[in-house]
Amino acid sequence: MRKGFGILQALLVIVMISGIMMIAMKYATISVKHTKDLYIKESAELFMDSAIELTLLAIQGYDRKGIKGCLHEVNITSSDQRFKADINISTYFLYQGKDGNNSCDRNTSIQTEDSHGMVMLEVRVETNSTHPKNKDSNISLIRRTLQRP
Repeated sequence: MRKGFGILQALLVIVMISGIMMIAMKYATISVKHTKDLYIKESAELFMDSAIELTLLAIQGYDRKGIKGCLHEVNITSSDQRFKADINISTYFLYQGKDGNNSCDRNTSIQTEDSHGMVMLEVRVETNSTHPKNKDSNISLIRRTLQRP
């Protein structure tokens, strides 16, 4: 009689330990997914900052003379192909609407010289779904920012 009761206790302890281990593994899986998503989000935010700086550099180097007008959008893909950024230059703020180029349809006249030359950017960064490291994570970040090139 005693031997049968000991086997029952051992099985009960094994079932309890396996239940606790299943719960621990579930939380570990959730923690790994959260850490991975946080890493990808932080990487996307850093890429967004770089894309904004590259856009400002593109605006500075853009030839606005003649019929070309002004730069409207910039598309950037990260060197490892994990992220892509679409930057829309929505408004150029110019003091009294002048910069020597009247062919730009996105100029906005302002009354203060302090903000002359600033641009309004709408930046959208997304993960590239075809990249193997982004298989389970789909992140999309949007930022509107006012910058001076």
